[in-house]
Amino acid sequence: MSKKFVPFITLCLLWAGPVWAERVVTGLKNPESVLVTAGGRIYVSEIGEFGKDGDGRISLIEGGRAKPFATGMDDPKGLAMIGDALYVADKTRILKVERNGKWRVFVPADAFPAKPQFLNDLAADKSGNLYVSDSGDLNGKGGAVYRISPQGKVSVVVSDEDKRVLAPNGLLPEGEEKMLMVDFFSGVLYRITLKTGGMVQVAEGFGGGDGLARDRRGVLWISDWKNGRVFSLKKDGTLKLVKAGYQSAADIALSPDGKFILVPDMKAGELHWLPAGD
Repeated sequence: MSKKFVPFITLCLLWAGPVWAERVVTGLKNPESVLVTAGGRIYVSEIGEFGKDGDGRISLIEGGRAKPFATGMDDPKGLAMIGDALYVADKTRILKVERNGKWRVFVPADAFPAKPQFLNDLAADKSGNLYVSDSGDLNGKGGAVYRISPQGKVSVVVSDEDKRVLAPNGLLPEGEEKMLMVDFFSGVLYRITLKTGGMVQVAEGFGGGDGLARDRRGVLWISDWKNGRVFSLKKDGTLKLVKAGYQSAADIALSPDGKFILVPDMKAGELHWLPAGD
């Protein structure tokens, strides 16, 4: 039986099962990104129908079910939290969502140095700056990573002036000076020096690199959207294919208890709890 048609009682048993069981939330509409707050709230961005404005939303996962939290967006993707506010990369703009689900445009498209094509992942640092990847045309042109100040001012971190910048996707800050970025087009993982925009290759072979997350042991997790895979990368450089078989593993996050990697399977319309142990 397909996971899409798991009876509710079975879903409840999966949810309450042993730590090795992979839990699943179904019925999502093109889930792209998942975010877990310090308080344990789990948000998922649902694109809805690609290219159809107004049908995107952010859902809150509670008790194994998705509940609409903020609606009326276009194609919401990356999520980031600063204080009590949730920020969303929505197609060509950045939205700010309050705790009651009401949202406004924080950074419009015309505030960017170049016209955004495909705003994708979103991350925040401890100083309140946002970082957003623009994957460009997804074929190697127009890609960039931007910094957004707390006041909404946008500046370039890296752009396709560097020929290695093809279709930036997953972002993960490392302190105040560096950031990891995985490229969707090349499948290469880079470490970016934020002050200079200098890039150093860390690893490669991630296909359609999408999401980045780091667990409590310091292990880095990377998802491959194109090939439906999730990898782990240890501090000593050991790379492991942990799970294959997703239809499209999108932007991942660590679960509230630290025992799972939350994996949105976009094409399947599901959110999976992948055990994060060795």
